[in-house]
Amino acid sequence: MSSTIKKIGITYNSINASNTFSNGDVVSGQVEVELAKDCQIESFYIKFKGKAEVLWSETYGQSTQVYHSKEKYFTLRHYFIKGKNSTDDQQTLITNESGATYCSVVPPGIHVYPFSFQFPLQDIPSSFKGEVGKIIYQLEAVLSRSMRTDSKEKVPLNFLARDDLNPVADLKVPQHESKDKKMGLFKSGSIAMDVNLEKSGFHQGEGLKVLALIKNDSSREIKPKYCIYKKHSFFACGRRRVHTKDLIKEVGATIPPSASEKVTQVIPIPQDMEPSILNCNNIKVEHRLRVYLDIKYASDPEVKFNIFILQAPAMASAPPAASDFGNGLFENYGNPNPPVWDFGPPQPPAVFLPADPPPSYGTYGMYPPLNDFANKY
Repeated sequence: MSSTIKKIGITYNSINASNTFSNGDVVSGQVEVELAKDCQIESFYIKFKGKAEVLWSETYGQSTQVYHSKEKYFTLRHYFIKGKNSTDDQQTLITNESGATYCSVVPPGIHVYPFSFQFPLQDIPSSFKGEVGKIIYQLEAVLSRSMRTDSKEKVPLNFLARDDLNPVADLKVPQHESKDKKMGLFKSGSIAMDVNLEKSGFHQGEGLKVLALIKNDSSREIKPKYCIYKKHSFFACGRRRVHTKDLIKEVGATIPPSASEKVTQVIPIPQDMEPSILNCNNIKVEHRLRVYLDIKYASDPEVKFNIFILQAPAMASAPPAASDFGNGLFENYGNPNPPVWDFGPPQPPAVFLPADPPPSYGTYGMYPPLNDFANKY
């Protein structure tokens, strides 16, 4: 900050204990500016925006290639002081909902400027931060003076998307996989497993029930094991980078040789497990369940399931009622002629190109064939 502008701060009002927002929620607060002396302000506004951005680089010999992708969801501006050089356009909302008039010459001291914005009711993804990409929603105050560098302050907002605005097909459809394996040269017999999931979608805090029939017609004892892992995929310039990480590992009871048993394993989904994100063009957050049989001195037979992690029902917030806005302060809600949101240029959907998948954790490659995608990741 300069010697004239001692501080710019943004505060907003929390609407719940978890300090999260959802579709339709109103973000209200204030910008506080502390000045050491008289200040001539050219323009002063707060911006409310949301975007998804991916950035990474790869080195090929002596050259480095940068891969970058950005998807903009909305941009809104609330002007406190609008300069003569500020221009209106159809992609920016210029408002002053408080109805107050602010002078461009501001005396020393602390000055408070209130604001209010509303998250759109459209389908947008939840906040996310990964290895080479992020989905962010934030407030940014910008104060401009003639012949001076702009003074800025940013504050992030934690956004959790409502599930009903982004319905995922087949969440309640059961899944089934089976696997047979003949033992090798130094072991006799065979093993088989038949695994069922009652559904595919699970909320945070819910128990994931795995039902399995395991036949151990071998001379070795075996143990069923379970692993839930996440897969982050980042897309830019026709390339994909993948990061995976195991989240939960559990071990079932030992099954002796020449035995057949029905086993049930309930895996608790943590309350804070990261929800799946499937409605973003350049970032995907997916989850897999891997069920396998641990056999000493042999390769382990396994099956994999795509699962979807949804936010806990208590975290979902309903859109505010029009009567909650009061005094016409948020007159744009329900308006048949609402203000234009800046969604940026149209973004093409992610295109899957046939190629080999990345060989290991944290590497990247071109998109794999669709029919091989779930099995290899």
